[in-house]
Amino acid sequence: MKILIADDSRVMRQVIAHMLREAGYRGHQIIEAADGSQALTATLNESPDLILSDWNMPSKTGIEFLRELRENGRATTFGFVTTEVSPEMRDEAMVHGAAFLIGKPFTSDDFRDALDHYLG
Repeated sequence: MKILIADDSRVMRQVIAHMLREAGYRGHQIIEAADGSQALTATLNESPDLILSDWNMPSKTGIEFLRELRENGRATTFGFVTTEVSPEMRDEAMVHGAAFLIGKPFTSDDFRDALDHYLG
């Protein structure tokens, strides 16, 4: 399975990849993108099975990335891993087709809770 991790922080992309392994999700191909524009290009070129995206990124935000992805007819499972988890943001994410939202700081249990349905 291909998993795209989109976050403008290289360290955070590495932390998320580590957290996936710690949650028991090993052996997946990880693709990385440093912003929403790179993430959209990577999605169109690589066809990941799962996308984990930050909300606030330069060039194209995570929600802009999600909207554009859906406008292009892509139904890839999409979730946010972000510091901002207000009820309004959660509602907006779900309206645009996000499957889940994991708040930072997070634990491996948070990833298991959100991803077992998709990766378990």
